[in-house]
Amino acid sequence: MTATASPLARPGFIYSILLAIGMAAAVGAALGFQYVGGYIPCALCLLQRQPYYYAIPIAILAAICELAGLPNWISRAMILAAGMLMLVTAGMGVYHAGVEWHFWPGPATCSTTASSMTTNAGDLLSELNTIKGPSCTDAALRVFGLSFAGWNVIAGILLAALAFTGVRKAA
Repeated sequence: MTATASPLARPGFIYSILLAIGMAAAVGAALGFQYVGGYIPCALCLLQRQPYYYAIPIAILAAICELAGLPNWISRAMILAAGMLMLVTAGMGVYHAGVEWHFWPGPATCSTTASSMTTNAGDLLSELNTIKGPSCTDAALRVFGLSFAGWNVIAGILLAALAFTGVRKAA
C-alpha cells in the first residue's frame, strides 16, 4: 500500500493559495488606498486592477482542482494563466509609470483633472456627467520614489515569478 500525499501538501495547491493571497493583498491595498485613504484612481489605475480580478478566481479554482484530486496539469495551466495575467498588469504598470514620468503620452481620456464632489445630493446626478477622474499623468502618491503604478509593476513581477515557480514545482 502506497501513501499518497495530502492535496493540501501538493505544490500546486500551496502555490495557488499563496498566489491568490498575494494577489488579493495587492488589489486589496489599492482598494484600501482608494476607500480608506481617499486616493481617487485614474482610468489607468482602474485598468491595472482588472487582471487581478480575473486571476484571483483562477488561482482559487486551481486550488480547488488540487483538492478535488484532478490531474495536476489542470491546476498548473490555471496557475500559468494567473501568472500571465500578472505579467499583463505589470506591463500596464510600466506603461502607466511611463505616462506619469512623461516618457510618452497617456490616453486622451486621462488628460483631465478631478474636481471635488458635491455634498449636495440634488447636484450629484448632474455632476456624474461632468466630473472626470484624476489625470493619469500625475502620481497621487510616491513611496520610496515609486507611484502606485510603479509598485504594481513590482507586485506583478513578483506574483508572476511565484506563479511560474509554482508551475515548475507542481510538475
